[in-house]
Amino acid sequence: MKIGELAKRTGLTASSIRFYEKSGLLRAVEREGNGYRHYGPEALWMLEIIASAQRVGFSLDEIRSLLPDPHAAWQHDALLESLQQKVAEIDRLQQRLTHSRAQLLKAIESVTNRPDEMPCEERPLWVLQQLREGAGTER
Repeated sequence: MKIGELAKRTGLTASSIRFYEKSGLLRAVEREGNGYRHYGPEALWMLEIIASAQRVGFSLDEIRSLLPDPHAAWQHDALLESLQQKVAEIDRLQQRLTHSRAQLLKAIESVTNRPDEMPCEERPLWVLQQLREGAGTER
């Protein structure tokens, strides 16, 4: 199939497909006599794997190392290890985001509920102190 049809069937742009090809992610692309690219049916599932992997946070280099070599068997152990590492990375990110969210909520609460009688120049230090106290209780 030509690149236009492949783009339509995958929902990707032709420029994205060309980029994946140039980056070495999409292989086995044949050129017709007129220079047009011709993609076999495997291009559909390869592009789906690439797009799905990007959506869950894999970099292009990580994807490149995981894609099956067209002349060899897929390395299941390496794939499984990479998937498990990505889950662990997401877990660490979720922990950091949870902590950041708690800090921001504490800052909002401190700014909103600061003592009215406190002089303006003392308020930032008071808010910072509230954040320090909150950080000490979370750990």
